Amino acid sequence: MNILVLCTGNSARSILLESILNHRSGGRVAAFSAGSKPAGKVHPQAKRLLDAHDYPTDQLRSKSWDEFGTDSAPQMDIVITVCGSAAAEECPYWPGAPIRVHWGVEDPAAAAEPDWDAAFTTAYDQLHTRAMAFLELDIAHLTQATLTKELTRIGTL
Repeated sequence: MNILVLCTGNSARSILLESILNHRSGGRVAAFSAGSKPAGKVHPQAKRLLDAHDYPTDQLRSKSWDEFGTDSAPQMDIVITVCGSAAAEECPYWPGAPIRVHWGVEDPAAAAEPDWDAAFTTAYDQLHTRAMAFLELDIAHLTQATLTKELTRIGTL
């Protein structure tokens, strides 16, 4: 199952969720992240936090969602937006009509540098809770409608 996590800048929240899903899924899902207006780099505090949790970070990069709208891109099963501005934007077409849900999280990158640790830890904790709830689902045996309902519920955790 392929999951695309979207946010505007693709430097913090979407990177965190991509990493959590890939690291914690045991290969059950392949998560990717992208942004409508990518920052061009992973936020340094996101990288520090992921490093502290022993997540691989060497392949992480901020990228445009245009990369996932090409014929050669993986077909997405689920698209999750994690910030308010990306949730409201008109997203490109992805083949296969993926499930689309919103898991809004406050932007830790908007915090002042002295507050980065707390802001990023809060965002990580929220995204980790949601990712683990998703990974506990028996996704292979859920209908698309039931999976959509569960993903929407998880977005409120």
